[in-house]
Amino acid sequence: MSTYAIGDIQGCYHAFQALLKRIQFNVETDDLWLAGDIINRGSGSLEVLRWCYEHRANIQMVLGNHDLHAIAISHGIKQLNQSDTLQVIFDAPDAELLLTWLRHQPLMVSNGDYVMVHAGLLPQWQISEALSYAKEVEVALRSEHYVDFLANMYGDSPNVWHDRLHGFDRLRVITNVMTRMRICSVDGALDFSFKGAIKAVPPGFLPWFDLPDRQSLNQQIIVGHWSALGLYQGQHIYALDTGCLWGGQLTAMCLETKQLTQVNADKKDQPFKV
Repeated sequence: MSTYAIGDIQGCYHAFQALLKRIQFNVETDDLWLAGDIINRGSGSLEVLRWCYEHRANIQMVLGNHDLHAIAISHGIKQLNQSDTLQVIFDAPDAELLLTWLRHQPLMVSNGDYVMVHAGLLPQWQISEALSYAKEVEVALRSEHYVDFLANMYGDSPNVWHDRLHGFDRLRVITNVMTRMRICSVDGALDFSFKGAIKAVPPGFLPWFDLPDRQSLNQQIIVGHWSALGLYQGQHIYALDTGCLWGGQLTAMCLETKQLTQVNADKKDQPFKV
């Protein structure tokens, strides 16, 4: 039995299937950890979502910003962007089933040895605290009033965490940190606009995992989200978004051995020329 963590698939169904074949994934014995953003931008979003639902007994996944974006659009909270490839999901006969399942996925998972979150964790958060904060958002997403949460989910403010936050402000910060964050200032301010490489991080900011006195330093953490970062393994961080959507690779890491397996992007997955 093996467990494989896979970085952002983003609707790249053909690359995803090629990677499963390369790691010899066995649905009878193996499990997958998916680091969020399983859909959108690639041409196979519906196929990826259907595969994940069909094999949900084998899957632990966390929600990414593109997954939440799809859920929000399906309820009229947001409009499709020009680069979105989600309409095929909304038009599918099983759309409600698939999107309801997606909405019930967590923001953070843990098996003791590893935790996984799409974007990152604030440096002052201990793992137990972060899991508790993630649960607050999960409860909101699964409640009968989840559309109210979706309607208040968007926005960059507040951009600093403190324990006194409450209501939708509190839930928004937790969601932004776990699904959108890449960099953070030393005093804890978040900047959600930066998407570049590590060498281009603006003055006064650091990658979230480089912040001094990070409370999660001793925990192995699997993340995706930051394609410009590329494959990164250091400080107990395993960043697995290697830009398959943009012509890079799709990456899997075996949790038991830390062995990496990659496949190249497949042109059939691309809405744009690779």
